[in-house]
Amino acid sequence: MTSSAAADAAKEGFSIRQRRRSGQALEGAMHCVFLVCGLSAVASVAFICIHVAVSGWPIIAKYGLDFLLGQSWNPGNSQFGVLPMITASVAATAAAMVVALPSGVLAAVFLAKIAPDRVSAVLRTFVDLLSGIPSVVYGLLGAILIVPKIFKIQSAAGLPAGGSLLAAAIMLAIMILPTIISVSETALRAVPKQYEDASLALGATKLQCVFKTTIPAAKSGITAGMALGIGRAAGEAMAVMMVAGNAAIMPSLLKPARLLTASIPIEWAYSSGVHREALYGIGLVLFVFIMALNITVRRIMKKGAGQGE
Repeated sequence: MTSSAAADAAKEGFSIRQRRRSGQALEGAMHCVFLVCGLSAVASVAFICIHVAVSGWPIIAKYGLDFLLGQSWNPGNSQFGVLPMITASVAATAAAMVVALPSGVLAAVFLAKIAPDRVSAVLRTFVDLLSGIPSVVYGLLGAILIVPKIFKIQSAAGLPAGGSLLAAAIMLAIMILPTIISVSETALRAVPKQYEDASLALGATKLQCVFKTTIPAAKSGITAGMALGIGRAAGEAMAVMMVAGNAAIMPSLLKPARLLTASIPIEWAYSSGVHREALYGIGLVLFVFIMALNITVRRIMKKGAGQGE
């Protein structure tokens, strides 16, 4: 009996050690998999940055500030000034955010804090559906519904009817609304209920509680939604192409405009030589533009978090 018990104990110990070795081997393998995935992501970003920089820098080195500050884009005459496109991109993105940010935050407040649960669930489903609509569909709807309405304003102002910067800004505002609403709503729901209970206990009304307590507490999440919205607005191409008019001139609200994102797909198919290099240069300018926006927003978020602490 003693030898049998000892043998059973030895077998059990061996089984435990074997399972431990198997677990350690599996853990090591998964560690390698995660490491490879992480390094692949970093390498992909690094490759994109290097490729865009190497491809776009020659035209900037050749033309210098004339490329960045020139107001004439005419590849047939070797004129490659992208200032109208930069200005149009900044103006369209800023106008879209001016409209979409307050509208999106207020819609998120309604969904998270005011609407009944059933109503909120239904509306949230529609918001999620809006975020999944392809950009070409947005562009088609904009060309059919928005651009003709602006025709009337252009005619009243004595301008030729066509696509415009205003149409592009409205289109971008509509497209980024679902992103801002979704992220802001999540941030508002994540605010601890104790904050609101304390505010109400001090005599604040429901709306005062929302605007004085909940929204400031969710500021970092709302700012993240703003960053995502800016990124999508600055990088959108197809919908903008269909409503902006695509004229490479200094932008005006009711006149045609061409954004940085639209220039590359419009001219890529027939470009070659210096023209192709100029399109790579536009890609580099767009890349730096979006990176600068993201860095600025992240600094604002960190500053706000520091003040909150």
